[in-house]
Amino acid sequence: MLKWFGPLAMTALIIGSCSQKSDSALMTAPVAAPAAEAPTAAPPPSIEGLPAGAYKLDPAHASLVFTVNHLGFSHYTGQFTRFSAAMTLDPANPAAAQLTATIDPASLSIPSPPEGFVAELTGDKWINAAAFPQMIFKSTGVALTGPNTADVTGDFTLRGVTKPVTLAMTFNGGYAGHVQDPHARVGFSATGVLKRSDYGIDFGIPAPGSTMGVSDEVTIAIETEFTGPPLAQSAQ
Repeated sequence: MLKWFGPLAMTALIIGSCSQKSDSALMTAPVAAPAAEAPTAAPPPSIEGLPAGAYKLDPAHASLVFTVNHLGFSHYTGQFTRFSAAMTLDPANPAAAQLTATIDPASLSIPSPPEGFVAELTGDKWINAAAFPQMIFKSTGVALTGPNTADVTGDFTLRGVTKPVTLAMTFNGGYAGHVQDPHARVGFSATGVLKRSDYGIDFGIPAPGSTMGVSDEVTIAIETEFTGPPLAQSAQ
């Protein structure tokens, strides 16, 4: 019996030691932290709480940019720097909003134009600003597409031709006013596409299957802020 006692005792000691180490490791093992919850997305801005009434474009916080494809090599960009707009807005019925915008075609601005190029573009082959001194957009309908988005359809007049155009608009935010800005203020972004050939501007359009020229499609990007009813009125 004694000859087995030694090995058995050693085995027991080893098992006991391993058990103690295992228990100690379990007690000291780091506990995994619970997975962090994904941040909750901020809700889209809402026009609720804004005053109903007439809003006027703030030209210091507005831009009207257009882009055309040039030879298939680049997207050539220009802008009109003089334009105005008026809007009626009722937060209780945003689909009833109405918008009118007037653009001065002679205010065309393009980056680093060659000598005489702006005069050519505003001349009779292109915009013909002398004969048609205004471009006008008048909304005819508003279709809500999301909590803060809408498709605004309207009649756009250029060179004496009027065609329907749809702008995809996004409401970016607004407030009823505060001490330093005592009027309601709202901001929108809008994009749209029109064909210049619809308005008799077909010079330089590429032949079918070619990109040699300037695209018929013109992409429009608009950024705007409007000021509205005064704070005292909106607080009533």
